[in-house]
Amino acid sequence: MRKLDIHGRSILLTGASSGIGHALALGLAREGARLALAARGRDALDRVAAECRALGAPVICVPTDVTQPDACRAAVEATVAAFGGIDVLVNNAGISMWARFEEITDLTLFERIMRVNYLGAVYCTYHALPHLKQRRGLLVAVSSLTGKTGVPTRSAYAASKHAMQGFFDTLRIELAESGVDVLIVSPGFVKTGVRERALGADGQPIGRSPRDEERDTMSAERCAEDILHAMRQRQRELVMTAKARVGLWLRLVAPGVVDRIALRAVAEKRDR
Repeated sequence: MRKLDIHGRSILLTGASSGIGHALALGLAREGARLALAARGRDALDRVAAECRALGAPVICVPTDVTQPDACRAAVEATVAAFGGIDVLVNNAGISMWARFEEITDLTLFERIMRVNYLGAVYCTYHALPHLKQRRGLLVAVSSLTGKTGVPTRSAYAASKHAMQGFFDTLRIELAESGVDVLIVSPGFVKTGVRERALGADGQPIGRSPRDEERDTMSAERCAEDILHAMRQRQRELVMTAKARVGLWLRLVAPGVVDRIALRAVAEKRDR
């Protein structure tokens, strides 16, 4: 199996201004990658870029709203102009939600989440793919365990991540002869601040995490380390934590048990 030497590779990373994206940017910078960092917020993006440059990495900032196809095309074009091509695209931009479906009062949150999590990855991948094929590169999709199993209070988020899973699984097969590999990453709970920015029933950010961030939560740095290892190995899939892997196996043989575990976990969080 071919391995990926990250040093000197041209990498476009979306959602680079915070959380997993921020940690990934620093990890890639330490390994000598040439980075195109994409996110909506210019100030936060500039701060991450400065940290990466301090580690010796060549960096460009590409303010990008991934819900806009033209913005995704422009991000790809800026990366190619700066570095001569693209070796790796990391689709990491994302937004979450936290509300039971029956409590939702603003149904537009379904479209908003789908546009960021799913269509944003589709747009970026579409424009980057010709360049990735030229270099027999790597496509990375940062999905979620909710892309493999339903989770209460996450209906719109889970739907968008299921869409990502299906899209990139299909692309992997289509690209099998092209030299482009596809890695789907499925983290569980990671301490990133994404839950504070998650949309509530009214479609507005809830402003606080509904769970204990110190309990059963992986750090963004540890998550990034695992992703970097999977990238080097050009793995097809990364399901984080042994507990999650057991849960996915159990879902195949006893799906009702997994449903009850998920429901009980959400109920316990509401009670605390």
